[in-house]
Amino acid sequence: MITTPIVSEILQRQRVFYQSGITRDIAFREHQLKALLRTITDSEVAILEALKTDLGKPGFEAYASEVGLVRAEIKYVLAHLRSWARPRRMPVHITQLPSTVWSYPEPYGVTLIIAPWNYPLLLLIAPLVGALAAGNCSILKPSELAPCSSALVARMMAQTFDPGLVTVVEGGPETAEALLAEQFDYIFYTGSSRVGRIVMQAAAQYLTPVTLELGGKSPCIVDADADIEAAAKRIVWGKCFNAGQICIAPDYVLVDERIKLALIEAMQRALRQYYNGNTEQSPDYSRIVNAGHFQRLCALLPHGGAGDQSSRQADTDSPLLAGGTQCIDQGWDGVIVAGGETNAATLYIAPTIIDSPSPDSALMQDEIFGPLLPVLPVQSLDEAIAFINARPKPLALYHFTRNGVAQERVLRETSCGGGCINDVLVHFSSPYLSFGGVGASGFGKYRGRAGFDTFTHEKTILKRSALFDIWFRYAPYKHSYKITKWLM
Repeated sequence: MITTPIVSEILQRQRVFYQSGITRDIAFREHQLKALLRTITDSEVAILEALKTDLGKPGFEAYASEVGLVRAEIKYVLAHLRSWARPRRMPVHITQLPSTVWSYPEPYGVTLIIAPWNYPLLLLIAPLVGALAAGNCSILKPSELAPCSSALVARMMAQTFDPGLVTVVEGGPETAEALLAEQFDYIFYTGSSRVGRIVMQAAAQYLTPVTLELGGKSPCIVDADADIEAAAKRIVWGKCFNAGQICIAPDYVLVDERIKLALIEAMQRALRQYYNGNTEQSPDYSRIVNAGHFQRLCALLPHGGAGDQSSRQADTDSPLLAGGTQCIDQGWDGVIVAGGETNAATLYIAPTIIDSPSPDSALMQDEIFGPLLPVLPVQSLDEAIAFINARPKPLALYHFTRNGVAQERVLRETSCGGGCINDVLVHFSSPYLSFGGVGASGFGKYRGRAGFDTFTHEKTILKRSALFDIWFRYAPYKHSYKITKWLM
């Protein structure tokens, strides 16, 4: 465990490094980003192995969503850093003439970046890229729930950076508490809303600016005119990616009741296609991170499912596959129409589709963060929009429809951090697009230019000529009021 005195020592070392002024040099920042890129590239095999050990991530998912995204982020930032960091000349108001006004991007100083376990490389390094690009020093706190990834990142950063610039501090909640007791110049946190409130309270003690990347129940609307096969394949893919342990995974589906049965059947087909009818043996499906989260998810299964249920009926016995007849006798927590199998020994939970749970069920209260997908029928787009707006603002929103008017309605009448039309997840994959939440799903942005801006203070300076003065700003103010009112 890292104690408070040790944290203070690390923080002081970084303050000394920052005060040396070296991080303000753009060439120095570029050199550090290039070194980070080399480290990520050279460590690819070790990273994939660590992610496999911690989360059972398939190689494709681990590379595409962690290694590949981080490399793309660094390359994009390197290509644009000099233009972003250049002072910008700003417009001058008539009352400020003769003068020039400039905006100077400057770093905050020493930053704290706290990352979660579900994407232990991406969600730690992507914010670091923005912090380094902006000229900050950073203390990184990876999640203890992904221990192999945490240890690997600590070694990688130690091999790449001067500890005065970047230091990884490993440990559990006590370590995070010791870090948050210190005064940082900026805090960037990704994780749960519950811990996000703790981070914000700690930051308030020193009036430290923060970015909170949280989560929430991200809805997916499927209209009656949607391409059902495409919608089913993409929704199921998004829910199965990393076994649903993604803050922007589709959390529940609101589907027009006229196509609900067809959508569910298409999603069942997609599951069989992806995993050859045997998800548990597939090398392409992740595992739940630990026993605690496994039990939490099992408790959300309809009819009180908890623990090892590997003997549960297979998908082919689903009520919706027997002649396409919907099960009428279902509980308030819905009925399983695909999946439901669990194995505590391997932390396996099958991708599980749950038909028509009550909006008041436990499944529909908090973010699921796992491979359980509730499907709720709605009678109209009006009902879907009202359902979403009656709940906290989500981090992501997905809408499947061919109707451009319907698309505009959802965009105009709902609020979310971001999202997709006719797809899921992929809006996060581009460094060109900023990413962040709104309301209960967080605040602040990062990725690409937004990441640089997040870790940058825009200092505006007016440069005034001494050759001319505005006489009426000085007392006595006999004519000053009328002149100023005319000008302003």
